[in-house]
Amino acid sequence: MWIELLSIAAGFALLTWSAGRFVDGASAIAWHLDIPPLVIGLTIVSIGTSAPEIVFSGIAAWQDKVGLAVGNAIGSNIINTTLILGLPLTVHSSIIRRELPVMLLVMGLVYLLLVDQLLGRLDGVLLLSGMAGVLYWITRVGVRRQAVRDPIGQEYAQQLPTGLTMGQAGLRLIVGVLVLLASSRLLVWAAASIATQLGISDLLIGLTIVALGTSLPELAATVMSALKKEDDIALGNIIGSNIFNLLAVLGLPGLIRPEPIDPVVLTRDYPVMVGVTLAMVFMAYGFRRPGRLNRAEGAVLVLAYGAYQTLLYFAAT
Repeated sequence: MWIELLSIAAGFALLTWSAGRFVDGASAIAWHLDIPPLVIGLTIVSIGTSAPEIVFSGIAAWQDKVGLAVGNAIGSNIINTTLILGLPLTVHSSIIRRELPVMLLVMGLVYLLLVDQLLGRLDGVLLLSGMAGVLYWITRVGVRRQAVRDPIGQEYAQQLPTGLTMGQAGLRLIVGVLVLLASSRLLVWAAASIATQLGISDLLIGLTIVALGTSLPELAATVMSALKKEDDIALGNIIGSNIFNLLAVLGLPGLIRPEPIDPVVLTRDYPVMVGVTLAMVFMAYGFRRPGRLNRAEGAVLVLAYGAYQTLLYFAAT
């Protein structure tokens, strides 16, 4: 099993590195094309931090490991909401407040699609169509709010890699995509092999090891943004990633490899995801004032993650 564990460690490192190259390259190309920084941040950067989950999901489904893909999508959202948002943050952007109810709406609609315990091809089409619709809505909001100088737009403008030429940006984008594909394939093989050797389900591996590893880009982006006092970006990346995880990361397996899902997803994992998300929304929304996640609330979220992992441990034994 040592080979598999080393492969997972290498895969996670390459996944995080390649996601950064992908985001830098795509963002720089968009900047050269005169796309507003706010639109770049709300779309390209959010998709880029979700790229590891999306690519991993597609490859896992292609190799008939849908359990890994489903576990990765839901597990990543739980980790994003609890472990990563355990940092104290203050929210000023009106865009973030608009995205929070959209995220809850997406969760509700996805649950309705999965309640028959089948992730089918029609579900995949609807989820990916929803992804396109959300991107269109976010782009329109970004264009409108760019003119009124929403705080998150100024934060995104400071982060753009404007020093890259178009050629350098294109090279980073291509290298990022290629390494994403290679590292995701390595992870699928290693995770499936470990699940077989330990006698546990692909779903459980996806909810734990894989979800934690593919969430590393979100963790890195959130920590860096928090250190720079760019709290709106930190929370915005997580919200965007959670939306894309449900729409794209679950949509690809439905389109590529339609099959039933484990019923425990709807009775154990999805309710946990919804519960911690509702808690986070209540903390971060900021009714008539800037939203704030303080240290005590962050600690509650981290403890919730620990409790969930304990539940999964006893489920595996």
